[in-house]
Amino acid sequence: MQFNPWETVQVSIGIVVIVIVHNFWFLYLPYLTWLYFDWRTPEKGGRKSNCIGNWKIWRHFRDYFPIHLIKTHDLDPSHNYIFGAHPHGIFSFGTFGNFALKSPDFEKLFPGLTPYFHGTSCWFLFPLLREYMISVGVLSVSKKSLSYVLSKKGGGNISVIMLGGAKESLDTHPGNFTLFIRQRKGFVTMALTHGAYLVPVFSFGENDVYKQIQNPEGSWVRTVQNRLQKIMSIALPLFYGRGIFQGTFGLMPYRKPVHTVVGRPIPVQRTPHPTQQQVEELHQTYMEELRKLFEEHKGKYGIAEHESLVLK
Repeated sequence: MQFNPWETVQVSIGIVVIVIVHNFWFLYLPYLTWLYFDWRTPEKGGRKSNCIGNWKIWRHFRDYFPIHLIKTHDLDPSHNYIFGAHPHGIFSFGTFGNFALKSPDFEKLFPGLTPYFHGTSCWFLFPLLREYMISVGVLSVSKKSLSYVLSKKGGGNISVIMLGGAKESLDTHPGNFTLFIRQRKGFVTMALTHGAYLVPVFSFGENDVYKQIQNPEGSWVRTVQNRLQKIMSIALPLFYGRGIFQGTFGLMPYRKPVHTVVGRPIPVQRTPHPTQQQVEELHQTYMEELRKLFEEHKGKYGIAEHESLVLK
């Protein structure tokens, strides 16, 4: 009942190995041909399947935690938007459940708007996993992919980005609120270039659905993780959860509620060639709005008053 890319990668690799070892050319040759013509689909709006998006399993997935979506301000469907989603967590369940899947809550709260969930581009290198991700509505997070969505005329399009990226997942621990945002400015440049409004989004409870082996900065565990992340562009958090039975050890996420709160939209004037100063100013404004969103809502979701965001 969960989206676990690592499990899907293992299945994907296993199937590919079997097909190659047994030389099932009648399977891999047509698929390679298909890839040749379909390679750019994740950068051109994807190919989301409404049939797969309506599977009952996704409703059970959202109800498991459960996952909620909260609106704080109305969004004008005549504009395009970039949702900066925080925190990354291990698998970004809240963001995935509310924006990638066909969420009835989103359709009710934000009529006239279409979300596009952008994921790490390297996931699309894996056969079969690629098709699965495209079918559930995940796009590449490349500049071409973002430009394709934000350039659509008429407005009503939302690019949803996990701004902390893979690196932030290594700081996913219950009660930890460390976000990697200070050096992430590409999304601001994209917003200015296309005139897309910026909206901070915070999923309260996202970091509570899994626990991770302690890996403080400077430890040998973190050193290895950082090196692998630089080489592979994806992180390898050493996480664990519960088993099938309550109280047992396993890889299922804990049943912790996740509340995804959509903040105030930040108006952005279209600037085809933004200066560094314009980027810096808008980036600072975004971080301030993100802090405000966290401070205004943290008390509602069991976070102590003294807790605050740590922006790195």
